[in-house]
Amino acid sequence: MTVIAVISMKGGVGKTTVTSNLSATLTRFGQRVLVIDLDPQNALRLHCGIPVHETGGIGRDTLQGVSWENLDFRSPGGVQVLPFGVVSDEECMVIERHLVEHPGWLGDNLANLGLDEDIVILLDTPPGPSVYLQQALSIADIVLVVLLTDAGSYAVLPATETLLKHYGAFRRGFLGSYYVLNQVDASRTLSRDVMEVVRHDLGARLMPFPIHRDEAVSESLAYQKPVLDYDRYAQASQDFEQFAKWLIQKLKDKTA
Repeated sequence: MTVIAVISMKGGVGKTTVTSNLSATLTRFGQRVLVIDLDPQNALRLHCGIPVHETGGIGRDTLQGVSWENLDFRSPGGVQVLPFGVVSDEECMVIERHLVEHPGWLGDNLANLGLDEDIVILLDTPPGPSVYLQQALSIADIVLVVLLTDAGSYAVLPATETLLKHYGAFRRGFLGSYYVLNQVDASRTLSRDVMEVVRHDLGARLMPFPIHRDEAVSESLAYQKPVLDYDRYAQASQDFEQFAKWLIQKLKDKTA
């Protein structure tokens, strides 16, 4: 199996939207995908068609000390989803203390699922530093960093690079980290300027196909659908198709 952590050092960059749409597009191309929500906000379920009244998830199972194997949620498009679940603030603190005390929590739970070797696991993480991010980065084969083309995202690049170097630079089997520009608006001068600077700084580590700002993405979320199902010909649908093809090729190149 290949574990891909989707991260961001600041909120509001559309990380969960990117994770859910990428997982749906990979599935369209025949790739088996499991997507896991490591964010206590539990928002991924809303992107994957899981009923709002459903409260179960990995957070609740962790509190109860049970395996995740009984969590069998699937999006309408066939993506297997493990939501975080609904927990109180007090319960969330208990979970976080448990993760500090058990640094192998995520890897152990994945191993207990008995997953096939060909599956791709996408981890949706909370923004910024957290114990959930530490768990994800400690086992990720690939890290995808979501950025906006704004000054705030560019400002956190040094901190992001330090974090990636700490967790991935010397870990055997780590396949690399890459950056994804999201909600790009080519009509805005600042957006174009930041995109050029980031390209210069990151080179081949920047995914060459940005995700453009597209109202179809927000509209599709209102229907709890991936944008590819909502509007096949939307710009964002084409962007996610290119993104998925790029990632599939990366996996082939790295494992050849």
